[in-house]
Amino acid sequence: METILGLCIGIGLSAACGFRVFVPLLIMSLASLVGWFEPMKGFEWLAMPSVCLALGIATVCEIAAYYIPWVDNALDTIATPAAMVAGTLTTMAVSSGEMSQFASWAAAIIVGGGTAGAVQMSTVAVRGLSTATTGGVANPVFSTGEWISAVILSVLSFLVPVLVVIVGIIAMIWIVRWIKQKKQQRLDHTAS
Repeated sequence: METILGLCIGIGLSAACGFRVFVPLLIMSLASLVGWFEPMKGFEWLAMPSVCLALGIATVCEIAAYYIPWVDNALDTIATPAAMVAGTLTTMAVSSGEMSQFASWAAAIIVGGGTAGAVQMSTVAVRGLSTATTGGVANPVFSTGEWISAVILSVLSFLVPVLVVIVGIIAMIWIVRWIKQKKQQRLDHTAS
């Protein structure tokens, strides 16, 4: 049960990494400093006040940079691989000691990195569409939604991790169905 709970927390945190790379790491650091969770062996550095301060500064810089038109698109080229690495690390930091080291890292890479990558790629697509259609004017609105989502998702991952995963799965199913419906409507429109 501890393994499943750890993976649920990891999935939520890695999804948050897809929105903003440093926000989940900052929340993890704050949570470890106040005693909400104890990082796995090898990740004790998250509980250091100096690391928390550095993550806080990095978070503010990352959030601010996404409000600069065109810089936000350039940041996505760096943020995509960084989100996958951060998703892997966050999942590994909360994983259970019940699994072998190999299984823990494999799950962290596949589940954590994959989840963060999928969320990040969707934000890249939305930002690209926004830039193409509004010249980047609407990008700050999306940036605000992304960092707020990262904060909420990170906190909820610790408070109700299983619910976060269930809602995430439902959201993914809804998004896939919505995309298929839009494609079908476009095909029907071009056929007539």
